[in-house]
Amino acid sequence: MSAALLKPIVEADEWRTAQAQFDEAAELIKLEPWLREVLREVQREFTCHFPVKLDNGHTRIFTGYRVQHNINRGPAKGGIRYHPDVSLNEVKALAMWMTWKCAVVSIPFGGAKGGIIVNPRELSLNELEHMTRRFATEISILIGSDRDIPAPDVNTDGQVMAWIMDTLSMHLGYSVPASVTGKPLEVGGSAGRIEATGRGVTSAPSPRSSTSAARCTRRRSRSRVSGTSGASARSCSRRRGARWSPCPRTTAGSTTR
Repeated sequence: MSAALLKPIVEADEWRTAQAQFDEAAELIKLEPWLREVLREVQREFTCHFPVKLDNGHTRIFTGYRVQHNINRGPAKGGIRYHPDVSLNEVKALAMWMTWKCAVVSIPFGGAKGGIIVNPRELSLNELEHMTRRFATEISILIGSDRDIPAPDVNTDGQVMAWIMDTLSMHLGYSVPASVTGKPLEVGGSAGRIEATGRGVTSAPSPRSSTSAARCTRRRSRSRVSGTSGASARSCSRRRGARWSPCPRTTAGSTTR
């Protein structure tokens, strides 16, 4: 095949988008030049390639990432996602956005994010557990209750967090429930955590009314939030009298930003 027929691979733009957003905000608030340089880059980015033995006896190499954008305000905080389109640029952007989200509501955490390039639906439960535990071991040099606290994200849930917590606990020799959030209630999770993001969608302030809850009772709402968050948002809004209509489908990697 001639080189002219080969299309170049276009890498995700998320990191450049996040930096452009920061540059615009920094200009608006007249942020000092030295501080712009510091906050424009991530503090740490970790890439690992690790083997997992599959149920059929074969070994597959997975690629995972953990990025800490900034930890000056406290331990890093951010989810771990499993998706075929995960990339380092995406994880870096999401880590930066986590820093801003924590800062604007005065939560004393920095921003982090992580992920594995995988379609979890192609794995058995046994393979998913082995992959999760091996990844937890790889990033254990970064994470912990006083350093970096993972949480569920796209295609991860309380069970995944429980595996991570248990793996870290085995390495340390004692239970460390504070090492992750979003874990099941039985191992120290928080009630309402699963529905929290969806509730936030319906409770966010609106320029057209004093609260989005008031707006939801007056007109049809459209959701671009999928999965558990989308279901929680729709359920909460319907209880307030809103009617929902679907939006065009989006990729899993773009639903939680």
